[in-house]
Formats: sequence, structure tokens, C-alpha cells
Amino acid sequence: MISKRIKKYGYARVSTTDQKLENQIEILRAAGAEKIYQEKFTGTTTERPEFKKLLAQLATGDTLIITKLDRFARNTKEALEIIQKLFTLGIKVHILNMGIIDNTPTGQLIFTIFSAFAQFERDMIVTRTQEGKAFAKKNNPNFCEGRPQKYTDKQILFAYKLRQKGLTYKQLEQQTGISSKTLQRRFKLIK
Repeated sequence: MISKRIKKYGYARVSTTDQKLENQIEILRAAGAEKIYQEKFTGTTTERPEFKKLLAQLATGDTLIITKLDRFARNTKEALEIIQKLFTLGIKVHILNMGIIDNTPTGQLIFTIFSAFAQFERDMIVTRTQEGKAFAKKNNPNFCEGRPQKYTDKQILFAYKLRQKGLTYKQLEQQTGISSKTLQRRFKLIK
């Protein structure tokens, strides 16, 4: 039996492990993606193993479907390099909130403009975040950068004392409701 070759591939990415991919996957399937590559990596990292696998899988005549431009590349330069490579291979790119980008002068111009705006938007978010942190550090004596601790030092110290009495991490997790990983990480700070 001859298997049908996939022609439409989807790519879904979120920036943190806390974010969900389901919405993007549903949208990509509705747009006709037959196989979807997915990963949870920030757009600023160069390590996107699933995206690399996807690029290696694509062949002439295929279509790459992405929900939004910011899921595609870290910056305008990278986006243009990837799109040129795909155009050279005869691969179409369908960015759902923009349309199909093809290898025509108009298609390339539109893509370049939208890529520049996407990078500008990311850069503005970073700038506003940094300005907000600087303001908070200057004006809020209780400002603490990063995500607030879910468990107090008192809760961790209680678990630590139980650990000293010989309880296993699994027992601690059952008794305190604090994950073993969190306990191990926080116990390192006590020692």
C-alpha cells in the first residue's frame, strides 16, 4: 500500500511551559495542517528542535502553516532567511493572520514589512517590561523580581525538618502538597 505524502505542515509554539498549545493546534488543524510540529520554547532562543525537524521535512510543493508571525522566527533577519530558504525550495508559507506568502516581489515585500512590525512589537514589550521593573525597583521597597514564591520559607522549613527525620521526598510531597522538585530546589538554599 502506498502511503499518501503529507503536503500541509503546521507549527505551533508557545514561549513558556505554562502556556498551552491546544488553541494553536486546533486552529492549524482547521486550516488543513495534516501534521503539526509543536514545542514550548521562547522565541528568543535558537534551540527549537521541532522547528528544525519540520524544516528538514518540508519538500517542494508543501505548505507550512503558522497561526501568527511571531511563532515563526525570533527577529526580522531570521524570518527573512527562513522564508528565502523555503521559497528557494518551492514551499509556500501560510501565516493565518496574514495570508499565504508566496515567492513574488509583492509577497516578499509584505512579509518583510510584517516581520519588521512583529520584531518592533517584541522589542517594545521588552522595553516596557524593563522600564516597569526599573520603576518598581526605584519606588517599591518590597519589589522582588521574578515570580513570587508559591510556598513560604516557614512551609519549606517544616518540610525540611520532616526530611531530616527520615521522610522520603514522596512522603513529603504527600504530606505537604509541595512537589519533590520544589522541595529539592528550596532545600539547597537552606544548606
